[in-house]
Amino acid sequence: MITETSKYLGRSFLTLRDYSASEILDLVNLAEELRTKKKKGIPVKGCEGKNIALIFEKTSTRTRCSFEVAAADLGMHSTYLDPKASQIGKKESIKDTARVLGRMFDAIEYRGFGQDIVEELDKYAGVPIWNGLTNEYHPTQMLADLLTIRDNFHYIKGVNLTYMGDARYNTGNSLMIMCSKMGLNFCVCAPKKYWPQQWLIDECQKNAKLSGSVLKFTENVDEGVMNADVIYTDVWVSMGEPDRIWEERIKDLYPYQVNMDCIRNASVDVIFLHCLPAFHDLKTEIGKEISEKFGISEMEVTDEVFESRYSKVFDEAENRMHTIKAVMYATLTGKIHAV
Repeated sequence: MITETSKYLGRSFLTLRDYSASEILDLVNLAEELRTKKKKGIPVKGCEGKNIALIFEKTSTRTRCSFEVAAADLGMHSTYLDPKASQIGKKESIKDTARVLGRMFDAIEYRGFGQDIVEELDKYAGVPIWNGLTNEYHPTQMLADLLTIRDNFHYIKGVNLTYMGDARYNTGNSLMIMCSKMGLNFCVCAPKKYWPQQWLIDECQKNAKLSGSVLKFTENVDEGVMNADVIYTDVWVSMGEPDRIWEERIKDLYPYQVNMDCIRNASVDVIFLHCLPAFHDLKTEIGKEISEKFGISEMEVTDEVFESRYSKVFDEAENRMHTIKAVMYATLTGKIHAV
Protein backbone atom coordinates (compact mmCIF):
# COMPACT_ATOMS: atom_id res chain seq x y z
CA MET A 1 0.00 0.00 0.00
CA ILE A 2 1.23 3.50 -0.80
CA THR A 3 2.24 5.34 2.35
CA GLU A 4 0.35 8.56 2.97
CA THR A 5 2.29 11.66 3.88
CA SER A 6 1.48 15.29 4.62
CA LYS A 7 4.60 16.55 2.83
CA TYR A 8 2.48 17.12 -0.29
CA LEU A 9 -0.20 19.17 1.47
CA GLY A 10 -0.25 22.76 0.23
CA ARG A 11 2.67 22.13 -2.08
CA SER A 12 2.88 23.65 -5.57
CA PHE A 13 3.71 21.72 -8.72
CA LEU A 14 5.79 24.07 -10.87
CA THR A 15 8.50 21.86 -12.40
CA LEU A 16 9.87 18.36 -11.86
CA ARG A 17 13.10 20.02 -10.75
CA ASP A 18 11.34 20.56 -7.40
CA TYR A 19 10.36 16.90 -6.93
CA SER A 20 12.52 13.89 -6.10
CA ALA A 21 12.35 10.61 -8.00
CA SER A 22 10.43 8.96 -5.17
CA GLU A 23 7.94 11.84 -5.06
CA ILE A 24 7.40 11.68 -8.82
CA LEU A 25 6.82 7.94 -8.51
CA ASP A 26 4.33 8.55 -5.69
CA LEU A 27 2.28 10.75 -8.00
CA VAL A 28 2.41 8.23 -10.85
CA ASN A 29 1.31 5.44 -8.50
CA LEU A 30 -1.51 7.60 -7.17
CA ALA A 31 -2.60 8.40 -10.74
CA GLU A 32 -2.77 4.70 -11.55
CA GLU A 33 -4.86 4.09 -8.43
CA LEU A 34 -7.20 6.97 -9.28
CA ARG A 35 -7.54 5.67 -12.84
CA THR A 36 -8.49 2.22 -11.58
CA LYS A 37 -11.11 3.66 -9.22
CA LYS A 38 -12.58 5.86 -11.94
CA LYS A 39 -12.95 2.96 -14.36
CA LYS A 40 -14.65 0.93 -11.64
CA GLY A 41 -16.97 3.82 -10.80
CA ILE A 42 -15.55 4.21 -7.28
CA PRO A 43 -15.71 7.85 -6.10
CA VAL A 44 -12.72 9.43 -4.39
CA LYS A 45 -13.37 11.76 -1.48
CA GLY A 46 -11.40 14.51 0.19
CA CYS A 47 -11.78 17.58 -2.04
CA GLU A 48 -15.51 18.26 -1.76
CA GLY A 49 -16.38 21.93 -1.54
CA LYS A 50 -13.01 23.18 -2.70
CA ASN A 51 -12.69 25.79 -5.46
CA ILE A 52 -9.88 26.09 -7.97
CA ALA A 53 -9.01 28.76 -10.56
CA LEU A 54 -7.80 27.71 -14.01
CA ILE A 55 -5.84 30.50 -15.70
CA PHE A 56 -5.25 29.90 -19.41
CA GLU A 57 -3.21 32.53 -21.22
CA LYS A 58 -2.58 29.82 -23.84
CA THR A 59 -5.55 27.88 -25.10
CA SER A 60 -5.76 24.15 -24.60
CA THR A 61 -7.89 21.08 -25.18
CA ARG A 62 -6.26 18.32 -23.12
CA THR A 63 -5.03 20.44 -20.22
CA ARG A 64 -8.28 22.31 -19.69
CA CYS A 65 -10.45 19.21 -20.00
CA SER A 66 -8.12 17.23 -17.76
CA PHE A 67 -8.28 19.80 -14.98
CA GLU A 68 -12.03 20.34 -15.26
CA VAL A 69 -12.95 16.63 -15.36
CA ALA A 70 -10.48 15.79 -12.60
CA ALA A 71 -11.82 18.60 -10.43
CA ALA A 72 -15.41 17.46 -10.96
CA ASP A 73 -14.48 13.86 -10.15
CA LEU A 74 -12.95 15.04 -6.86
CA GLY A 75 -16.01 17.11 -5.96
CA MET A 76 -14.47 20.51 -6.65
CA HIS A 77 -15.73 23.55 -8.52
CA SER A 78 -13.45 25.09 -11.15
CA THR A 79 -13.49 28.63 -12.58
CA TYR A 80 -11.94 29.03 -16.02
CA LEU A 81 -10.17 32.31 -16.79
CA ASP A 82 -9.07 32.84 -20.39
CA PRO A 83 -7.04 35.84 -21.64
CA LYS A 84 -10.25 37.83 -22.22
CA ALA A 85 -11.76 36.96 -18.83
CA SER A 86 -8.81 38.01 -16.69
CA GLN A 87 -6.86 41.19 -16.06
CA ILE A 88 -3.71 39.24 -15.18
CA GLY A 89 -0.63 41.13 -16.32
CA LYS A 90 -2.71 43.84 -18.03
CA LYS A 91 -4.67 45.98 -15.61
CA GLU A 92 -3.51 43.96 -12.61
CA SER A 93 -0.03 42.70 -11.80
CA ILE A 94 0.77 39.03 -11.32
CA LYS A 95 1.53 39.77 -7.67
CA ASP A 96 -1.84 41.43 -7.06
CA THR A 97 -3.71 38.76 -9.03
CA ALA A 98 -2.07 36.07 -6.92
CA ARG A 99 -3.06 37.78 -3.67
CA VAL A 100 -6.66 38.22 -4.81
CA LEU A 101 -7.20 34.73 -6.20
CA GLY A 102 -5.37 33.13 -3.30
CA ARG A 103 -8.04 34.48 -0.94
CA MET A 104 -10.89 33.11 -3.06
CA PHE A 105 -9.58 29.76 -4.28
CA ASP A 106 -7.99 26.71 -2.70
CA ALA A 107 -5.52 26.32 -5.58
CA ILE A 108 -4.64 27.89 -8.92
CA GLU A 109 -3.61 26.33 -12.24
CA TYR A 110 -1.65 28.43 -14.72
CA ARG A 111 -1.01 27.70 -18.40
CA GLY A 112 0.78 30.40 -20.30
CA PHE A 113 4.12 31.94 -21.07
CA GLY A 114 7.19 32.52 -18.90
CA GLN A 115 8.01 30.31 -15.93
CA ASP A 116 8.58 33.52 -13.97
CA ILE A 117 4.81 34.10 -14.02
CA VAL A 118 3.93 30.79 -12.38
CA GLU A 119 6.79 31.30 -9.92
CA GLU A 120 5.42 34.72 -8.95
CA LEU A 121 1.92 33.31 -8.51
CA ASP A 122 3.43 30.73 -6.20
CA LYS A 123 5.29 33.37 -4.21
CA TYR A 124 2.23 35.47 -3.41
CA ALA A 125 -0.93 33.34 -3.68
CA GLY A 126 -0.54 31.35 -0.47
CA VAL A 127 -2.22 28.30 -2.08
CA PRO A 128 -0.88 25.50 -4.30
CA ILE A 129 -0.01 26.58 -7.84
CA TRP A 130 -0.07 23.96 -10.62
CA ASN A 131 1.87 24.49 -13.83
CA GLY A 132 -0.32 23.49 -16.78
CA LEU A 133 2.46 24.57 -19.19
CA THR A 134 4.95 27.39 -19.47
CA ASN A 135 7.51 28.13 -22.15
CA GLU A 136 10.15 26.35 -20.09
CA TYR A 137 8.40 23.39 -18.43
CA HIS A 138 5.46 21.00 -18.83
CA PRO A 139 5.47 18.87 -15.64
CA THR A 140 1.94 17.45 -15.75
CA GLN A 141 2.63 16.06 -19.23
CA MET A 142 5.65 14.22 -17.87
CA LEU A 143 3.61 12.34 -15.29
CA ALA A 144 1.24 11.22 -18.04
CA ASP A 145 4.20 10.12 -20.15
CA LEU A 146 5.69 8.12 -17.29
CA LEU A 147 2.40 6.38 -16.61
CA THR A 148 1.98 5.56 -20.30
CA ILE A 149 5.53 4.20 -20.55
CA ARG A 150 5.02 2.01 -17.49
CA ASP A 151 1.68 0.80 -18.84
CA ASN A 152 3.47 -0.48 -21.95
CA PHE A 153 6.76 -1.79 -20.53
CA HIS A 154 5.78 -2.47 -16.89
CA TYR A 155 8.97 -0.76 -15.73
CA ILE A 156 10.61 2.65 -16.02
CA LYS A 157 14.34 2.39 -15.27
CA GLY A 158 16.40 1.52 -18.33
CA VAL A 159 13.78 2.48 -20.92
CA ASN A 160 15.41 4.24 -23.89
CA LEU A 161 13.55 7.41 -24.86
CA THR A 162 14.50 9.43 -27.94
CA TYR A 163 13.12 12.93 -28.46
CA MET A 164 13.20 14.14 -32.06
CA GLY A 165 12.84 17.81 -32.88
CA ASP A 166 13.17 21.10 -31.03
CA ALA A 167 14.28 20.17 -27.49
CA ARG A 168 14.93 23.70 -26.21
CA TYR A 169 11.54 24.35 -24.66
CA ASN A 170 8.97 22.91 -22.27
CA THR A 171 8.56 19.36 -23.55
CA GLY A 172 12.20 18.69 -24.37
CA ASN A 173 13.41 20.29 -21.14
CA SER A 174 10.93 18.40 -19.01
CA LEU A 175 11.58 15.05 -20.67
CA MET A 176 15.28 15.42 -19.99
CA ILE A 177 14.61 16.27 -16.34
CA MET A 178 12.17 13.38 -15.97
CA CYS A 179 14.44 10.81 -17.59
CA SER A 180 17.52 11.91 -15.68
CA LYS A 181 15.71 11.64 -12.35
CA MET A 182 13.78 8.44 -13.02
CA GLY A 183 16.54 6.38 -14.65
CA LEU A 184 15.34 6.38 -18.24
CA ASN A 185 18.01 6.81 -20.91
CA PHE A 186 17.36 10.02 -22.83
CA CYS A 187 18.50 10.95 -26.32
CA VAL A 188 17.97 14.27 -28.09
CA CYS A 189 18.03 13.76 -31.85
CA ALA A 190 18.11 17.16 -33.56
CA PRO A 191 20.45 19.78 -35.00
CA LYS A 192 22.72 21.05 -32.25
CA LYS A 193 21.12 24.48 -32.11
CA TYR A 194 17.89 22.77 -30.99
CA TRP A 195 19.43 21.02 -27.99
CA PRO A 196 18.51 22.15 -24.43
CA GLN A 197 20.53 24.87 -22.73
CA GLN A 198 23.87 23.73 -21.33
CA TRP A 199 23.09 24.69 -17.71
CA LEU A 200 20.08 22.36 -17.73
CA ILE A 201 22.06 19.59 -19.41
CA ASP A 202 24.69 19.94 -16.67
CA GLU A 203 22.03 19.74 -13.95
CA CYS A 204 20.45 16.68 -15.55
CA GLN A 205 23.84 14.99 -15.90
CA LYS A 206 24.16 15.24 -12.12
CA ASN A 207 20.72 13.67 -11.74
CA ALA A 208 21.70 10.95 -14.19
CA LYS A 209 24.73 9.93 -12.13
CA LEU A 210 22.41 9.21 -9.22
CA SER A 211 19.69 7.41 -11.19
CA GLY A 212 21.85 5.48 -13.65
CA SER A 213 20.38 7.33 -16.61
CA VAL A 214 22.46 7.97 -19.74
CA LEU A 215 21.96 11.26 -21.59
CA LYS A 216 22.88 11.40 -25.26
CA PHE A 217 22.79 14.15 -27.88
CA THR A 218 23.12 13.48 -31.60
CA GLU A 219 22.38 15.01 -34.97
CA ASN A 220 22.29 11.58 -36.64
CA VAL A 221 18.81 10.10 -37.01
CA ASP A 222 19.93 6.48 -37.39
CA GLU A 223 22.02 6.77 -34.24
CA GLY A 224 19.24 8.57 -32.38
CA VAL A 225 16.53 5.97 -32.96
CA MET A 226 18.71 2.88 -32.62
CA ASN A 227 17.37 0.72 -29.76
CA ALA A 228 14.79 3.38 -28.84
CA ASP A 229 11.89 2.00 -26.81
CA VAL A 230 10.05 5.31 -27.00
CA ILE A 231 10.20 7.81 -29.85
CA TYR A 232 8.73 11.15 -28.83
CA THR A 233 8.17 14.34 -30.77
CA ASP A 234 6.24 17.60 -30.56
CA VAL A 235 5.18 20.36 -32.91
CA TRP A 236 8.06 22.34 -34.39
CA VAL A 237 6.66 25.78 -33.60
CA SER A 238 5.46 26.63 -30.09
CA MET A 239 2.27 28.50 -29.34
CA GLY A 240 2.72 32.25 -29.68
CA GLU A 241 5.72 32.13 -32.01
CA PRO A 242 5.42 34.17 -35.25
CA ASP A 243 4.58 32.53 -38.59
CA ARG A 244 7.98 33.46 -40.05
CA ILE A 245 9.54 30.85 -37.76
CA TRP A 246 7.82 28.04 -39.71
CA GLU A 247 10.10 28.20 -42.74
CA GLU A 248 13.29 27.95 -40.66
CA ARG A 249 11.96 25.13 -38.47
CA ILE A 250 10.68 23.07 -41.40
CA LYS A 251 14.00 23.39 -43.20
CA ASP A 252 15.99 22.41 -40.10
CA LEU A 253 13.73 19.74 -38.63
CA TYR A 254 12.10 17.99 -41.59
CA PRO A 255 14.95 15.43 -41.67
CA TYR A 256 13.97 14.59 -38.07
CA GLN A 257 10.36 13.79 -38.87
CA VAL A 258 9.19 10.59 -37.15
CA ASN A 259 8.38 8.14 -39.96
CA MET A 260 8.25 4.38 -40.39
CA ASP A 261 11.98 4.24 -41.11
CA CYS A 262 12.53 5.55 -37.57
CA ILE A 263 10.14 2.95 -36.19
CA ARG A 264 11.78 0.10 -38.08
CA ASN A 265 15.23 1.10 -36.85
CA ALA A 266 14.13 1.29 -33.21
CA SER A 267 13.40 -1.42 -30.64
CA VAL A 268 10.99 -4.15 -31.73
CA ASP A 269 8.54 -3.03 -29.03
CA VAL A 270 8.94 0.70 -29.68
CA ILE A 271 6.04 3.03 -28.93
CA PHE A 272 5.40 6.52 -30.30
CA LEU A 273 4.38 9.40 -28.01
CA HIS A 274 3.36 12.98 -28.72
CA CYS A 275 1.91 15.54 -26.30
CA LEU A 276 -0.53 16.75 -29.03
CA PRO A 277 -1.87 18.40 -31.06
CA ALA A 278 0.04 16.83 -33.96
CA PHE A 279 0.34 17.99 -37.56
CA HIS A 280 0.18 14.55 -39.17
CA ASP A 281 -2.35 15.28 -41.93
CA LEU A 282 -4.22 18.09 -43.68
CA LYS A 283 -7.38 17.96 -41.56
CA THR A 284 -6.63 21.17 -39.65
CA GLU A 285 -6.53 24.81 -40.75
CA ILE A 286 -2.85 25.07 -39.84
CA GLY A 287 -2.05 21.82 -41.61
CA LYS A 288 -3.67 23.07 -44.81
CA GLU A 289 -1.92 26.43 -44.52
CA ILE A 290 1.49 24.80 -44.07
CA SER A 291 0.84 22.50 -47.02
CA GLU A 292 -0.05 25.44 -49.27
CA LYS A 293 3.03 27.44 -48.21
CA PHE A 294 5.64 24.71 -48.05
CA GLY A 295 4.29 21.80 -50.08
CA ILE A 296 4.31 19.18 -47.30
CA SER A 297 1.35 17.18 -46.05
CA GLU A 298 2.87 15.96 -42.77
CA MET A 299 5.21 17.64 -40.33
CA GLU A 300 6.80 16.25 -37.16
CA VAL A 301 5.21 12.80 -37.59
CA THR A 302 3.76 10.97 -40.56
CA ASP A 303 0.13 9.93 -40.56
CA GLU A 304 1.29 6.34 -41.04
CA VAL A 305 3.11 6.38 -37.70
CA PHE A 306 0.45 8.42 -35.92
CA GLU A 307 -2.29 5.95 -36.84
CA SER A 308 -0.16 2.82 -36.38
CA ARG A 309 -0.21 0.25 -33.59
CA TYR A 310 2.99 1.82 -32.27
CA SER A 311 1.18 5.06 -31.46
CA LYS A 312 0.00 5.41 -27.86
CA VAL A 313 -0.86 9.09 -28.07
CA PHE A 314 -4.50 8.73 -27.04
CA ASP A 315 -3.66 6.57 -24.03
CA GLU A 316 -1.14 9.27 -23.20
CA ALA A 317 -3.77 12.00 -23.60
CA GLU A 318 -6.19 10.19 -21.29
CA ASN A 319 -3.46 9.77 -18.72
CA ARG A 320 -3.13 13.55 -18.55
CA MET A 321 -6.42 13.61 -16.66
CA HIS A 322 -5.48 10.86 -14.22
CA THR A 323 -2.06 12.32 -13.43
CA ILE A 324 -3.40 15.86 -13.08
CA LYS A 325 -6.00 14.46 -10.70
CA ALA A 326 -3.18 12.90 -8.70
CA VAL A 327 -1.36 16.23 -8.39
CA MET A 328 -4.54 18.00 -7.32
CA TYR A 329 -5.50 15.32 -4.81
CA ALA A 330 -2.04 15.03 -3.25
CA THR A 331 -1.47 18.76 -2.84
CA LEU A 332 -4.97 19.49 -1.53
CA THR A 333 -5.31 16.54 0.83
CA GLY A 334 -1.72 15.62 1.64
CA LYS A 335 -2.55 12.01 0.75
CA ILE A 336 -0.93 9.82 -1.89
CA HIS A 337 -3.36 6.99 -1.39
CA ALA A 338 -6.89 7.54 -2.73
CA VAL A 339 -9.70 7.31 -0.16
